[in-house]
Amino acid sequence: MIKGILFDLDETLLNRKDSVESFIQDQFQRYKPYLAGVTEETYCSRFIELDNNGYTWKDHVYERLVEEYQLRLSSVELLDDYLLHFRQHCKPFMGMLEMLEGLKNRGYQLGMITNGRTAFQLSNIRALGIEAYFDTIMISEQEGIKKPESKLFLRALERMDLKAHEAVFVGDHLINDIKGAKDVGMRAIWKKRDEDTEETGEVYVHSLLDLLSVLEEWTAEINKTNQR
Repeated sequence: MIKGILFDLDETLLNRKDSVESFIQDQFQRYKPYLAGVTEETYCSRFIELDNNGYTWKDHVYERLVEEYQLRLSSVELLDDYLLHFRQHCKPFMGMLEMLEGLKNRGYQLGMITNGRTAFQLSNIRALGIEAYFDTIMISEQEGIKKPESKLFLRALERMDLKAHEAVFVGDHLINDIKGAKDVGMRAIWKKRDEDTEETGEVYVHSLLDLLSVLEEWTAEINKTNQR
């Protein structure tokens, strides 16, 4: 029986790509007087490139931007601005709240495991208005380990009092999320973006709302197997 659903945050619940684009455009406009000689397109596209889908921490990103474009700003000031204002640009994927409500109404426990800095990720979770839905929220910096390390997934299961076969993990990263979860015996669902064309054989959804039908199918299969 499936009792718990655990989620990644970035690019699974949080539409990070759209959120980053919104933030960096806003930052350029606010700092435009200090960015003479740098166009908005150049500043924004270079930030997104250096950001590497969130896998490069922003202190290094801003250090490179200041150095490359000889900006009349410090990287520390720009980083502080990012930490303060990014939450205002957090955008959920369509159907996120409806999906979480649907899972809660069906009696599932909900958990989250996300890599990242504790204070920053918590501020983004709260900006999305979803903290109260989760029985457990685990952030890699706070835990001292990060996905795809099995210890992190096992720790989450322990806190939720679940066995691996009773839990499903939903995430966008094939290694950190999908392989990490399956390595400890969990089922996994890949949150696939429309532009993802890779064929992996993994169970996937494009829309968060499709999770409910996948879970219903799996539950029916489990019940059928148990009745034999």
